[in-house]
Amino acid sequence: MSDALATIQRQIQWNRLIAVVEEQAQIMIRTAFSTTVREAGDLSAGIFDLQGRMLAQAVTGTPGHVNSMMESVGHFLAKFPAETMQPGDHYITNDPWLGTGHLHDLTVVTPAFRNGRIVGLFANTAHVIDVGGLGMGPEGRSVFEEGLYIPIVKCFNRGKANETFFDFIRAGSRTPVELEGDVYSLCACNDAGAKRLVEMMDEFGMESIDDLAEYIFDASLSATLAEIAKLPPGTYAAEIRSDGYEAPVTLKAAMTILPDAIEVDFAGTSGLSNRGINVPAAYCRAYSCFGIKCVVAPEIPNNWASLSPFRMKIPERCILNAPRPFPVSVRHVVGQLLPDLMMGCLHQAVPDRVNAEGSSALWNPPLRGGGQVSGAEAELPDFEIITFNSGGTGARPTKDGLDGTAFPSGVRTMPVEATENVAPVIFWQNQLRPDSAGAGRTRGGFGKVMEIGAKGDAEFAVNAIFDRVANPPRGRDGGGDGAPGWVGLDDGSTLRTKGYQVIPKGRHLLLKLPGGGGMGNPRERDRALVERDVADGLVSPQAAKALYGA
Repeated sequence: MSDALATIQRQIQWNRLIAVVEEQAQIMIRTAFSTTVREAGDLSAGIFDLQGRMLAQAVTGTPGHVNSMMESVGHFLAKFPAETMQPGDHYITNDPWLGTGHLHDLTVVTPAFRNGRIVGLFANTAHVIDVGGLGMGPEGRSVFEEGLYIPIVKCFNRGKANETFFDFIRAGSRTPVELEGDVYSLCACNDAGAKRLVEMMDEFGMESIDDLAEYIFDASLSATLAEIAKLPPGTYAAEIRSDGYEAPVTLKAAMTILPDAIEVDFAGTSGLSNRGINVPAAYCRAYSCFGIKCVVAPEIPNNWASLSPFRMKIPERCILNAPRPFPVSVRHVVGQLLPDLMMGCLHQAVPDRVNAEGSSALWNPPLRGGGQVSGAEAELPDFEIITFNSGGTGARPTKDGLDGTAFPSGVRTMPVEATENVAPVIFWQNQLRPDSAGAGRTRGGFGKVMEIGAKGDAEFAVNAIFDRVANPPRGRDGGGDGAPGWVGLDDGSTLRTKGYQVIPKGRHLLLKLPGGGGMGNPRERDRALVERDVADGLVSPQAAKALYGA
């Protein structure tokens, strides 16, 4: 075979791998029990070589899961070397420091065999509704309070379920059926990926995937380095603030662009919190790399090699490098600000390729009700549910921001009907929030207004995990800030933005999600676009006149 034909075949095989892992992810979505996976797509899936290097990831999934999972497979191999694995084995953990940052994410690794020989590894991660403990929220003072802690263990041994493992997880969760079902789902989708890999190898007559892996890694690294070389060298610093829990949190970064790498130093970042907003280092690296890659090399497939030139220096004892056993349950509240922080640095180097700041962290309130909230006076059966929602994204250099869209997490907004179908809650409002988008030549995306009550207006509770209330998304290049978020009740009284709080009988939870920041001088905005937003009821005539002169 000529070199040209060999290259074409390798590219076809690479694309085929991406299709394999995308099918893996879609099977997880179709078989998952938790609405967080089935409706929101809060998951990741990928294929790895026997050294634990990620070759390809599914298009469906979140960077916090994918890029953390990329590191986690090496930890599995350290405990269970590839040569000890057998067909039908499945390995699992939710260790925040070996997985994706908090106990609500299960990571499963499965070996793929062809003709009795191990040829690769499939891994996936999914966010489940409940793993016991205090539930998903910031209240814990150590990881041991936050839920069931699963070390790297076998959940299936040669195809047979580890019943002791399943006894433990059923006993430790408020949603045992959903949790057990999700574990089976994660194992099933890995099995499907392994089956498709073997079919591909048979079709192409491949004895191993090693040569393909080297082709993928060489091509990805070369392409990434070529993009880095186009950037102006230097060191660029930025900072961003989170509302925090006990006190505001400052994240600082100094990004140095070298000829063959991008290094980020987080010196000056706030120290650890006593509550669950701390971020394990792997999650910090995951979202920082994603923020850089969005700007520097967005078209290059995500894998071990394409991420390797991005290096992080995270000081010990800072909030982005939490050690065991610090609480980390809602690490996303701080961690999902990191892409905006990376873009704050890159804006100084390539301003025409960077967005304004967005609402960033998901607004995904865990809701709870029944006897665990109201005791003997409970009017509803016990329930535990999480609903995923987002404010507006930041304006883009040539386009407006996206309304009510998750960035950087990439999860889907959950349909209210899906949540109402599995829990006794009612969404009285779910609509775009007028005048919430930061003004600019291109405006930010609009946030949302959500009003949530329990059936019969019964008492229920929310474990608030919200941000961008005291520190709204900032505009760039003269663009206006997005509207800050707001958390309270339908009678106008305010609630804390973080922590467990009871919604009294007869009252509803009211959330006003933040809007994205604007980009550029608002007076330069196309007048027809302003008139369109006014006609759609998204910008008031008063705001149009004050901000845009229209």
